[in-house]
Amino acid sequence: MEYFFVFAAALSFMGALTAVLQVRQIGWAVWIWFGSGWINGELALWLIGGQLGLVALWIASAGVTAPAFAVGLSLMIAAWVLLALALRDGFDAGAAFSRALRSALGADFMTQLPAARRIRLEQQIHSREWLWPFRFRRPGVRYVRNVAYSTAGKRGLLDVYLPVAQGKRRPVLLQVHGGAWMMGHKSEQAQPLLHRMVEMGWVGVSINYRLAPRDAYPAQIIDVKKAIAWVRQHIEEYGGDPDFIVVTGGSAGGHLSLLAGLTPGHSDWQEGFEGVDTAVQGVLAMYPVVDLTNRHGIRQQDRMDGFITRRIIQQTRETAPHVFEDGSPISWIQRDGCCRGGPAFLCCSRYPRFAGVGGRSAPLCC
Repeated sequence: MEYFFVFAAALSFMGALTAVLQVRQIGWAVWIWFGSGWINGELALWLIGGQLGLVALWIASAGVTAPAFAVGLSLMIAAWVLLALALRDGFDAGAAFSRALRSALGADFMTQLPAARRIRLEQQIHSREWLWPFRFRRPGVRYVRNVAYSTAGKRGLLDVYLPVAQGKRRPVLLQVHGGAWMMGHKSEQAQPLLHRMVEMGWVGVSINYRLAPRDAYPAQIIDVKKAIAWVRQHIEEYGGDPDFIVVTGGSAGGHLSLLAGLTPGHSDWQEGFEGVDTAVQGVLAMYPVVDLTNRHGIRQQDRMDGFITRRIIQQTRETAPHVFEDGSPISWIQRDGCCRGGPAFLCCSRYPRFAGVGGRSAPLCC
């Protein structure tokens, strides 16, 4: 029992450490670190509760005099401090976003909105979202599953999330899943976001798209464009507004969302549907890849570049420089900060610049 308690405490501490400490130079183990950090960061409150229960169980069964208790408790307390830091960062996100909005739109921007919209924006997440983190379904949301938007089989399907109450011309949120362009599914990511926005009166659309290495890039952005075209042509049948589309995604999905927002009508990615308007009204990109060329030298190691070259694009920068250049969202942003043909962008970060490995950074214009 003593060894189990110390082992569980050490595991808890290491898990909490992955939630707050970013590492890169650990080879393939970075995926384990990332996965652990994801779980510990998202479920910090639940993990603290479980660890408190474990400490209480130890005290009830073995007391506090065993030497192992002091070691285990010290590790547990350190884990709680780290998880509390992760929670603090999560709670601070809303304040950081508000500061960015006030900086971009003016301190009184909320007063310029209709009263009904202000009330919706001020609504807070209910406590049940914390108590039941895996309960995604909502009584006010209905679904239309596996609608084909392309001829790519299962990878060309999308799901539509709708309010139960009938309505017309509701704003549309298009979700693009992440997964290093190689994995992921439309039903796995952004479920809390999609359900929350539908409860707020939106229509949600979550898509699959073709994955590497079976389908090399730019198949992925082409599919996102096809999905936008489908929304433009068909979402009115589901009560959505084809003239108000916001694209969102994280990681690889954030990269594809940025590209979609910055390249409306780019003919190389719209073969066969060039005449369809693929412009969007907004982009919410979370931790996206912004530069496939590494032009600012932010990435100090060749592993990521090799991965993109071999597995995703399956060409080199020497043989296909335009693919890497056009596939980098930062390439589509002009020096003066204006996006060529894209929607308005709000960049919200605790850092004024893109922070990179080893202290390097590059300016972000948006």
